[in-house]
Amino acid sequence: MSLKKPAKDQPENFEFNSSSLEEAKTIIAKYPEGKQQSAVMALLYIAQRQNDNWIPLAAMKYIAKFLDMPYIKVYEVATFYSMYNLSPVGKYFVQVCTTTPCMIRGANKLVEACKEKISENESELSKDKTCSWMEVECLGACVNAPMMQINDNYYEDLDKEKTLKILESLLKGETPKPGSYRGRINNEPENNRKTLLDLKNA
Repeated sequence: MSLKKPAKDQPENFEFNSSSLEEAKTIIAKYPEGKQQSAVMALLYIAQRQNDNWIPLAAMKYIAKFLDMPYIKVYEVATFYSMYNLSPVGKYFVQVCTTTPCMIRGANKLVEACKEKISENESELSKDKTCSWMEVECLGACVNAPMMQINDNYYEDLDKEKTLKILESLLKGETPKPGSYRGRINNEPENNRKTLLDLKNA
């Protein structure tokens, strides 16, 4: 994995748009009086989602003021957790799981597809600046390996050919259908389930 560090080019300002502000206030309201700072991780996620999948320093300062907490504490959280991006990753952020279950089932082929379609190196923007990729640790969908996450969606039961088609769609500005690419429902067995057949979405 690449070393996390803030981008050199930073916007001067950041503030929540109306929908992000409403969501942030809803989350903060769930915490007891005086404990609102505990919402910092959720607010960082909201800021990242609003800002094309990365968090500028201005957003950290905004959140610090929003939660009435020291800026350095927000910075520490943002730089500690791998789920926060501190430099531009593009509108579409592709995370390829390469932990053991996925690797055994061909995750290296997904990495090859990313190198061919997006960029040769991890955390490097595509030519049109809309997309980037990186290898990550377990994403918790081992039974549907190999798989990858694009923004908030999971794409499972992949191979190189399917991955290439998904990435081609992304680069055209389309949003491919998430889920299993072998037609499985949720995490059902590879050869279809044998129990709970009367339950549609079990």
